[in-house]
Amino acid sequence: MRFSVLASGSTGNAIYVENDEHAFLVDAGLTGKKMEQLFAEINRDVKKLSGILVTHEHVDHIKGVGVLARKYNLPIFANAKTWDAMDRSVGTIPLDQRFHFDMEAIHSFGGLSIESFAVSHDAADPMFYVFHEGDKKLAIITDTGYVSDRMKGHIRGADAFVFESNHDVSMLQMGAYPWNTKRRILSDVGHVSNEDAAIAMSDVVFEKPTQIYLSHLSKDNNMKELARMSVTQTLQSCGIICGEHVHLHDTDANIPTKLVQV
Repeated sequence: MRFSVLASGSTGNAIYVENDEHAFLVDAGLTGKKMEQLFAEINRDVKKLSGILVTHEHVDHIKGVGVLARKYNLPIFANAKTWDAMDRSVGTIPLDQRFHFDMEAIHSFGGLSIESFAVSHDAADPMFYVFHEGDKKLAIITDTGYVSDRMKGHIRGADAFVFESNHDVSMLQMGAYPWNTKRRILSDVGHVSNEDAAIAMSDVVFEKPTQIYLSHLSKDNNMKELARMSVTQTLQSCGIICGEHVHLHDTDANIPTKLVQV
């Protein structure tokens, strides 16, 4: 199983996951043209996708879904409430390309199994995904105001995580955002901070080689170096030393990560 975080941030999100049989895109939150460019940068072809898995209807996750679906005749997977919420935004998608992926469900595609789980975010019915192949596990969790014990149960022990590290609380509180926006981000249906993300990670990381990709960083209220430092220090305070079995990686809003094997 291999993956690349094609783009991650408030301007657009997309994650590519493949094995030898199938390839999926988790969200397509950039224009169709930009998505094609990102695929070219990892030497992959959009038309070979087995489908797009949608997490929720916010524009930074679905901007390119309709364009890619129509241009490449791709299956689109989402739960019923998300379909209802995004229907107008993605435009017409033929019925034979519309598939329901229910909350807390598992679908198998050859040797690749995909598990969905609920998160806490201000969308219709937001959910994220865990990919399994053999004994390997990739967990994707962003766009959640907190990480519950139930969420931790789904992602615990993954070999690789794409984990939200959205904001530094002090930067957000002192920044220029209106108070209502700040309150929404800090709420239980907003986004997790660097420190809260690290505390959650400390409960789900096993003592084995583990790759953590810090994702969905706010362009106004966070910085890569700050996120890495905050997560490293908080994990260390929880007894987990980065650079031993746990390794942190940056993601970017415009540059895909290298395609790596889980």
